[in-house]
Amino acid sequence: MADVTLHIYDVTNSGSEKANNTILQINKIFKDGIGLGGIFHSAVQVYGEDEWSFGYCEQGTGVFSCPSGQNPMYTYRESIVLGKTNLSIFKVNQILRELSREWPGSAYDLLSKNCNHFCDEFCERLDVPKLPGWVNRFANAGDTAMEVAENTALRFRQAKTEIVSASKVAYRFLLGVTNNVTNNVTNNVRTGPDSPNSSNSGVSSPRLQASWLKNIITNGAKPSTSSEAENHNGVAPLQPTREDDKALLRSSSSRSSSSRIDS
Repeated sequence: MADVTLHIYDVTNSGSEKANNTILQINKIFKDGIGLGGIFHSAVQVYGEDEWSFGYCEQGTGVFSCPSGQNPMYTYRESIVLGKTNLSIFKVNQILRELSREWPGSAYDLLSKNCNHFCDEFCERLDVPKLPGWVNRFANAGDTAMEVAENTALRFRQAKTEIVSASKVAYRFLLGVTNNVTNNVTNNVRTGPDSPNSSNSGVSSPRLQASWLKNIITNGAKPSTSSEAENHNGVAPLQPTREDDKALLRSSSSRSSSSRIDS
């Protein structure tokens, strides 16, 4: 068994004394004052005098070691014993070789893959508790904010795409309806209101409808002939009989006699 110790530094490698002092003040207020967190670098020590951490480089692995508590790039703050590991030194060295392959320096990201994330994974493989939350809280909060912003932007893009697609479908539908109505009206103008195409389409021009109604009114005002009456009513007109002719002659003869007497 071996102790696993976390070494914590204030990040003061900005190259500007003013910026470094500002970081020290932030860490003093937010960590020492209210216990929220700050801007820190961390490294893990196990088996030996060296500590292991992770940083940026253009080529090769970002995993490196230095004497514990003596990283010249940062200002040392404190150390915390996280627990004891049951792994042998041989197994620990094997884990470090694996991490060296998995953590290239070019993959370093201040918010999502920094030295504190590396130490968290190293501790997990050593089977000891991870880093205290305050060590990497600012980076985790920034990473979460970035993730929320990216997801929100993605959803807006998806919604915009869906709206555009729906608008295109609606436009095509309305265009098809307009073309159908236009074709039906054109067919009615060519064939007339009484043609089969016109009756089936259900759409006719108002001018054709007015002309058709005028014809009905004009034809309805004319007197019907006997043949029209027979065709419309189904009954033939009455024809004069021989007895009717005799009665008509007697009536005419009586009127003639009366005229002569009076004269």
